[in-house]
Amino acid sequence: MKTIATLIFSLFIFLTVQAQEKKPNIIVILTDDQGWADVGFNGATDIPTPNLDRLAANGMIFSNGYVSHPYCSPSRAGLLTGRYQARFGHDCNMPYGDDNDATVGTPLSEKMISEALKEQGYRTSAIGKWHLGDHASLHPTQQGFDHWFGFVGGSMNHWGKRNGPLQTIVRNGVPVPENELHYLTDDFTDEAIRVINQNDDKPFFIYLAYNAPHAPDQAPENYLKQTEHIEYGGRSIYGAMVNAVDAGVGRIDSTLAANGMKENTILVYLSDNGGRGQYADNRPNRGYKGMLFKGGVKVPFFISWPKGLPEGRRYDRVVSSLDIFPTALEAAGANPSKEKQLDGVSLIPYLTGKKNSNPHDELFWRAVGGFEYASRVGNHKLYKRANEENLLLFDLKSDPFERKDIAGDHPELVKKLDKAYREWDAKNIPHGWEDPHQENVIKERQVWKAQREKAMRPNGK
Repeated sequence: MKTIATLIFSLFIFLTVQAQEKKPNIIVILTDDQGWADVGFNGATDIPTPNLDRLAANGMIFSNGYVSHPYCSPSRAGLLTGRYQARFGHDCNMPYGDDNDATVGTPLSEKMISEALKEQGYRTSAIGKWHLGDHASLHPTQQGFDHWFGFVGGSMNHWGKRNGPLQTIVRNGVPVPENELHYLTDDFTDEAIRVINQNDDKPFFIYLAYNAPHAPDQAPENYLKQTEHIEYGGRSIYGAMVNAVDAGVGRIDSTLAANGMKENTILVYLSDNGGRGQYADNRPNRGYKGMLFKGGVKVPFFISWPKGLPEGRRYDRVVSSLDIFPTALEAAGANPSKEKQLDGVSLIPYLTGKKNSNPHDELFWRAVGGFEYASRVGNHKLYKRANEENLLLFDLKSDPFERKDIAGDHPELVKKLDKAYREWDAKNIPHGWEDPHQENVIKERQVWKAQREKAMRPNGK
């Protein structure tokens, strides 16, 4: 009798330990061109984001969360590899409409978070916008994802209407009939819920990359109803697209709760870059998507993991989207230091208070092989703008919104930060292809200058 009781007790202890050691599910939710102030937890008062605000308030909000590039494709390459994308020449957006070149995109030699988590026993799903390689050899199912539902290109009609191979919704390589699609934000949410509801013995990793609120500006009536109080029409539609994401995240959260998964699911939310110049709100930060001012690279960003991280806090130290890979890997029970290629760091010891230092004392950005670049060392930031020779320098402690260029007063600091950038860049390779976004950056700057010059003319001509 005593032996049976001992066996039962031992089994109980074993099952308890097993339950305690169960790996967390991981969901990374990425939005497209969403502004810093386009969520309530960062101060938005016009766009309703109640679900995001609740999750953020119960998790940890990053007040200084950055991405590694100011526009779509390179930023995603950095996030999924945990490396500065310039290390492998992916610091440009993809050429438009070309799916025939297997050398354009994140190469298979780069290890993605999906591949690392598969090694830890995870089932992996990519849902939504890919934009990391149009050629079939570079699609998600070739890069560590067991399941894929989405499209490969940089933008897509939100109703799922086809416009060539790069704008076709596929499930594991097979085109999805248009009559099975409704509104892509909802469709992508539905797919994520299907993956969660599989509820097998394996933990899951979902990379859910909404293409909202990227243009074109489209939304169904139920979401437009939520922003009809916004009198500026373009902002109202944009806000409805953000609200659709919020509703989707709320449904995902409810599904996790219904399946008893919420406590041990890591949910990371961020935008791929700053908000676009039209309709998005990046205030109080300067600039927008495509720029290396904060408005282009500082994004709404939070993490929630009820079982593993403190709740209801704002973390003010600098973190990067490059940190998501090693953070997820440590949470899964692996040692991220064994992945020698990573530039990011696991945030777990910092967020739990085991480390009190800064996750990053330096951050660097490079676009189009150095056509634009920036370096942040401590509280100072150096910025080389597109097509301009002068270097800008900001003291982010006294000037957090990058209003005052102090380069002329501190030539020694300019040299120091420029040297730091060049030492970092020496470890990179040339960009692998030309960037179609580069011309837009130049044109935007020319328009800006022309508008200011016109404003100073008494006759307005």
